[in-house]
Amino acid sequence: MQIRDLPYTDPGDPDVRSGPRFLYWLGRSQLGGQLKALGWGLLHQLGIAGLPVTVGIAVQAVIERSGTRLALAGGLILALGILIAVGDTMLHRTAVTNWITAAARVQQLLARKTAELGAALTRRVAAGEVVAVSTGDVEKIGWFVEALSRFLAAAIALVVVCVGLVIYLPALGVLVAVAMPVLALAVLPLLPRATRRADEQREKAGKATELASDTVAGLRVLRGIGGEELFLGRYRRASQEVRKAAVRSARMWALISAVQVLLPGILLISLVWYGATLARDGRIDVGQLVTVYSAVTLMLFPLRHFEEIAMAYSFSRPSAQRAVRVLSLRRSDRTATEAGVPSGDLYDPATGLMAPQGQFTAVVCGDPDEAGRLAERLGGHAETGDQDTGTEQEKQAPSVLLGAVALDELPLDTARTVVLVQDKDPVLLSGTLQELLDVPSSGLVTAEAALEAAQCGDVLVALAQASPDADRDPMRTRITERGRSLSGGQRQRLALARSLITDPEALVLDEPTSAVDSHTEARVATGIAGLRRGRTTVAFASSPLLLDVADRVVLVHEGSVVAVGTHRDLLRTEPRYRAVVTRETDDEAAADPRQDIGAVPAMNSIQEIEERA
Repeated sequence: MQIRDLPYTDPGDPDVRSGPRFLYWLGRSQLGGQLKALGWGLLHQLGIAGLPVTVGIAVQAVIERSGTRLALAGGLILALGILIAVGDTMLHRTAVTNWITAAARVQQLLARKTAELGAALTRRVAAGEVVAVSTGDVEKIGWFVEALSRFLAAAIALVVVCVGLVIYLPALGVLVAVAMPVLALAVLPLLPRATRRADEQREKAGKATELASDTVAGLRVLRGIGGEELFLGRYRRASQEVRKAAVRSARMWALISAVQVLLPGILLISLVWYGATLARDGRIDVGQLVTVYSAVTLMLFPLRHFEEIAMAYSFSRPSAQRAVRVLSLRRSDRTATEAGVPSGDLYDPATGLMAPQGQFTAVVCGDPDEAGRLAERLGGHAETGDQDTGTEQEKQAPSVLLGAVALDELPLDTARTVVLVQDKDPVLLSGTLQELLDVPSSGLVTAEAALEAAQCGDVLVALAQASPDADRDPMRTRITERGRSLSGGQRQRLALARSLITDPEALVLDEPTSAVDSHTEARVATGIAGLRRGRTTVAFASSPLLLDVADRVVLVHEGSVVAVGTHRDLLRTEPRYRAVVTRETDDEAAADPRQDIGAVPAMNSIQEIEERA
């Protein structure tokens, strides 16, 4: 196990039944590294434990004026010094390797789970919690994994030294052997309270992180409504709660540290008093007293590892529990089966939504959140019972079908190939435009055709002007993180072009034109319909410009399909549809007896808007 071997080809299948089980799985997964650290730790600890013997030999040699024994003691001290230096160096190296590799394994598992769940992850776990797990929590988990082997080495060294002292000098060795377990276990009554306070601190810190993450994500909206001070005050209060919890936790650990200092001090005083009495009576030599005293003094160093492992576990256990909450999420409760790439109509049994194969279907929902959840379901990201949000119907809903095949029963890679969902807030990764559009695809749709259909001409011009190359090639221009150098409409159209290039069997778009003006929206709607002709496309929208080019329009109300038809037919015959599309209020609908499409005060077709232009 070497750091240069990271990342792992396969980080493994973790045990996510509980936090402690996950920590045990991590330690077992790095058994080779743990054994190496244990071996070097024993070399280091036993080397230190051997020093008192050589010191005692040297003191007794001086008393007896024996130059030979003094030279022997000096040679032994030199040899032990070399062993201690080598053991300490290699122990530090292997321990840090264990720490880094454990943290890297957890991060790989989190990245794999994020890729598996996609946008459904943040529906089931708060974004701030995911950030907390992938940053601070992985370090605490790695700390416990690497501290475990050092603790075992220290515990074995203590047992060896106690047994050695009992054999070497029973009069004092028995006292040390009885006292050491008391010193090691004295802090156990304090650990439950310290652990509870550490858990409270971690929980409050996690909530503060979530609040900060949500505030930053919605900063633009907060500025628009003047809510910065309100959320800043909330974050101040959350920070103060974290500070108070940290102080309370630190007080407990300070008390534990004080006990770890007080009790060994009492032992040393008792040992010196009793040993001096024995030496005065001639029952032991002065060198023997020095040997036992030095051994006990040096034993306090490995004894500190008991406090460290207790602290590491108390901090890592809630961190591991948070990691388990994320890693235990599943795409569905069904077992994926091997199957070929399916095709056919896209059908959701829960709502009755049908998207016929090869047609452009527009879906209108009065509730944007309901539209987002339905879009995720169509992509195979079905909500499951371990989620805290959503209705009971959503939690128990059957899988979406593509043809006669349930998406939840398909391998993840296959499901992602046949159905692609673009949510209403797509993310653009940093890199060049060419890298952004270099995605797995059928190869039938070129980047030029996708960019043209998404009406990205002005985006290409802007990127060409910002291009550092002499040929002003927009494809080589770098896009900043999350596309922050572009406007919202430009980001949305580039994301749409990326989705069009993939050319999946079924493409699901959630509000693909919400950030563009009406003229651009009309051309984008025509581009999508033209480029996706003969392919299954589902667009969640309420804009008449996009609805008018769809082959069929479906109205979903309170979780069920209530009307199907064309845009114009539904405007004329379905009041609920008209209320959503034209933003008509209930009072206006009751006061307006006209039902024909010509009476609707909205522009209902692309031809109308182009004529107006």
